[in-house]
Amino acid sequence: MNRPLTPPPVAEHPVRSTEGATPVMAQFLEAKASQPDALLFFRMGDFYELFFEDAEVAAGALGLALTKRGKHLGEDIAMAGVPAHAMEGYLARLIRQGHRVAICDQTEDPAEAKKRGSKAVVRREIVRVVTPGTLTEDSLLDARGANRLVAVTLRGGRAAVAAVELSSGAVETAVCEAGDLASMLVAFSPSEILVPDRLFGEADLDQALSMTPAPVQPLAQALAESRAAADRVARLYGVATLDAFGAFEPVEISALGLIAAYLETTQVGVVPVLSPPRRSGSAQYLAIDPATRLSLEIDRTQRGERAGSLLDTLDRTVTAGGARALAERLARPGRDPDRINRALDAVGWLVDHRSLRGEVRDLLKGSADTARALTRLALGRGGPRDLAAIRAGTRTAQELTALFTRRADRLDPALPHDLDRALAALTPGPELQDLLADLEEGLVEDPPHLARDGGLVVPGHRPELDQARTLRDDSRRVIAELEARAVADSGIPFKVRHNAVLGYFLEVTAKQAEPLMQRGAESPFIHRQTLANQVRFTTVELSDLDARITQAGHRVTAMEVETFEGWRGRVRDLAGPIQALADALGWIDATAALAEWAEEVGAVRPEVDDGLELCIEGGRHPVVEAAVRAEGKPYTPNDCRLDGTGANGCPRLALVTGPNMAGKSTFLRQAALLVVLAQAGAFVPARAMRLGVVDRLFSRVGAGDDLARGRSTFMTEMVETAAILNQATDRSFVVLDEIGRGTATYDGLAIAWAVTEALHEANRCRALFATHYHELAQLEGRLDHLANLSLRAREWNGELVFLHEAVAGPADRSYGVQVAQLAGVPPGVVARARAVLDQLETTGEADARLDDLPLFAMAEPAAPAPVAPSPLIEALGTLEPDDLSPREALDALYRLKALSRGSGPGTR
Repeated sequence: MNRPLTPPPVAEHPVRSTEGATPVMAQFLEAKASQPDALLFFRMGDFYELFFEDAEVAAGALGLALTKRGKHLGEDIAMAGVPAHAMEGYLARLIRQGHRVAICDQTEDPAEAKKRGSKAVVRREIVRVVTPGTLTEDSLLDARGANRLVAVTLRGGRAAVAAVELSSGAVETAVCEAGDLASMLVAFSPSEILVPDRLFGEADLDQALSMTPAPVQPLAQALAESRAAADRVARLYGVATLDAFGAFEPVEISALGLIAAYLETTQVGVVPVLSPPRRSGSAQYLAIDPATRLSLEIDRTQRGERAGSLLDTLDRTVTAGGARALAERLARPGRDPDRINRALDAVGWLVDHRSLRGEVRDLLKGSADTARALTRLALGRGGPRDLAAIRAGTRTAQELTALFTRRADRLDPALPHDLDRALAALTPGPELQDLLADLEEGLVEDPPHLARDGGLVVPGHRPELDQARTLRDDSRRVIAELEARAVADSGIPFKVRHNAVLGYFLEVTAKQAEPLMQRGAESPFIHRQTLANQVRFTTVELSDLDARITQAGHRVTAMEVETFEGWRGRVRDLAGPIQALADALGWIDATAALAEWAEEVGAVRPEVDDGLELCIEGGRHPVVEAAVRAEGKPYTPNDCRLDGTGANGCPRLALVTGPNMAGKSTFLRQAALLVVLAQAGAFVPARAMRLGVVDRLFSRVGAGDDLARGRSTFMTEMVETAAILNQATDRSFVVLDEIGRGTATYDGLAIAWAVTEALHEANRCRALFATHYHELAQLEGRLDHLANLSLRAREWNGELVFLHEAVAGPADRSYGVQVAQLAGVPPGVVARARAVLDQLETTGEADARLDDLPLFAMAEPAAPAPVAPSPLIEALGTLEPDDLSPREALDALYRLKALSRGSGPGTR
């Protein structure tokens, strides 16, 4: 989880004078001076070139060939390049490595540059600085995950986080106590973090930054000053004051100011379309610290993979926007019972209306990533396919509203509040309806990637465009007719050819051209060029036709680009309703996906209120159950009953004992994940669940060290335990596993004992505490609201059978030696362990009588005495099914049934 607090640096780049440089190299040096910390992609024809140290860094990072291009002030100029058409692939690799890349593009038509003189250099300017948090291209983004640029500021013990997802335009701020910064920052899952440079060294900030792998970008402290930050944010939104957006604390405005400053720099004056900043306080969401989030594997497993996480198990979304909405829902579950229940109302309604849900999901499949298409169009990076995405999203919105309207008479008279609000956002206003009508009529169904590629406007939409297309597209027929006339008039087999320099021309072999060359000025065939084996001619008619065809082609391209820009401008003007429509589509997809999953696995609606109860009947771990059932095996459900008030004899803290491999960790994580699901507004895999909302969730399950910060496994365990004891409230839920096992036996037992008492008496939170210290079981008689639970296991014929069932009372033993045997520990070691264990259990302590056991007694033990076959097995062995009559078979079945009552490890 640790990484440097700064991104990989670009090689130190000295400021170079443009004196003595060629015009192109001077242009490069000027652009580089404006972005010294970024790799500069400098457009030259069909390539983006990098020079000097940038070339060396890029060559190493991308595996490019490093060459040279002349000298500057006596120094060789290193050069490396990437093809312009493949630039995004190389860009993605650099961004993943933490580099920033400045794009210096041609901003002038070469023909315009030639008007200034034959040696004039095409104007080039930096059009964008690409960083991990400012990506917008589909090829560089995870379609199903958010990509947030986050700014962090601290002031007076308060911390603020401002987050913008540039690819969709969503902006959010949150404020918390400085000590809670790590939990809040990780919940946003940032791709890049902005921090005022003077804050480095602040303990709370450094701890928070160490919990996320995102690169950190230091910015000048002056950019976070409240007054200047407020002006910058107002300028970004084009308003005079931020009052219309709500009351922001100064620390929030500072964070927003960092975002605004960074966008001004990286977008080079292009103003993105952003939603008004939405405030969310720490009291609105369930606080989940980084260690807990990792332990519970909510969106990523502990190996950093999506597969195997809770999110991956639940995800039934059919759109990219829906997938991001679902991920956000699980990353930050709510704390307001009313809001949670409204979300559950919508899921429940879609569970009940299965047929309609199927139609909704089918319609959503025809949608597109409208939010990201809108951002690209607003920033001037979009193309005709982004217009098609806007059309597809708006079309889907209309179809969804029509579906609900059409079926209203056969459905419940009132829709759930949140679903009704989403449908209202899907209803396009008159201007958006007009835009959709124009796109439906004028934009081809499968448009090109770029507007300049042409072919994006439907024939018949613009008559003048159709005329120009006719001339351009009929050129082949006209050229063929001209070629035929030239052959007929001259008797020479001309072929009409074309290139970018000469345009259209007539070509023949050198021998066939000899008669034409002798005719002189009276010949209608005008000599243009002589090559080794061919001679090229033109005619007045061909030159005129060439000019008209070229002009028609340019006119077609210009009119298509003009049409595209008109549509793009209208999209930008309607950014607000389009963004709301995209958000509503994502919310509906995520909600329908949760309903689909709930029906698949038999999940039920939890009862959520503001009490302190946690009652789970027949709960199942959603991820483990999916894995177990994929193997064709059953999953054993379990109950869990806790109550923070201790009412009706229900404990608020349960000690969980049992052997390793019996399922203690699964039982603990299961309860925690069901809390996450319930407060995220999802159904839960259980027979029933009642939950008083949790304010903070803590999970200290599993062992791991933090060697980069000098922490052993035990030290890490104690740090996480300390965080729980210092932060848990009477409304929190805590799951702990094996506290104190990393030190001496009596030390560990003492720590576990004290932690149990503190959770019960001081924090007074609902908690599950799994332990192998069976001595703690006696606390049940000393602490009023503590109870023992155990995971059952049985020994049968020398083997350990795990029943995975949680029952009241402590476990009688740990079965550690049996688990070692199951793990494949050599028989000699297992036998030795049994002997030592028997000695310890007999004496109660490791006294001198252990000396009776010979050291290193690793000889192979005698083979265990064979277990006598049971009467049932013997009876089965004597049967010959093919020789039995029906009556004899029935009698045999009764005998076997009678024998079975005395066989087996027992049933529950």
